[in-house]
Formats: sequence, C-alpha cells, structure tokens
Amino acid sequence: MELQDELSLDDALDELVSAEDFLEYFGVPFDSTVVHVNRLHIMQRYHDYLSQSEDSMATHLGNDEALRSVYRTLLERAYSDFVESDALTEKVFKVFRMHEPQTGFVPLDSLL
Repeated sequence: MELQDELSLDDALDELVSAEDFLEYFGVPFDSTVVHVNRLHIMQRYHDYLSQSEDSMATHLGNDEALRSVYRTLLERAYSDFVESDALTEKVFKVFRMHEPQTGFVPLDSLL
C-alpha cells in the first residue's frame, strides 16, 4: 500500500479516518457488510485492545515494523470479534450494559 511505504507509522495513522481505512492499511481482509454494521464497535474494541496493550507496546517504541505488527494483530482481533459475534453480545458501549445490575458504594455517613 502506498501510504505504508511513504509515511512513518504515526504519520500514516494520522491519515486514516474510517474503519475501512484502518483495515486496508493494516492489510486485514474484511467483509464490508460486517464493517458497515459494526464499524463503531470494531473501532472502539480496537481502541480498548490498544489501551490494554500499552505496556507491552512500549517495548517496541521506535520500531515501526514491530508496532505495525502489534496494531495489525489487535485490529484483526477486534474485527473478528464482530465476525463471530454481534454488538449486543459484545457490549462494547455502555448503552448495551444499561440493564445489567449496577453496583456502587454509598458510605453510611453520606446518608445521614
């Protein structure tokens, strides 16, 4: 892909705007129907996976090729979550968890 050859990883990521852009850039094969229905869920899950992997990715700083591989693997994982499941089951966004029991702690002192 031209974008990959011409720009650093950070610069290329700045240019990507859609789920399809990310999938194409990282060379992840995808079904456009799955992406059309789940694009926001896929990208949020991808973001979540990236956040969970920050510590392990720190070891690859300065190595675009290694980081690109990690980013691709996490994107592939996020996409496959929605190929094998659906948004309601995956519950990426809080709106899908509204009816789950909520737990919270209220100190007794605050009630008096």
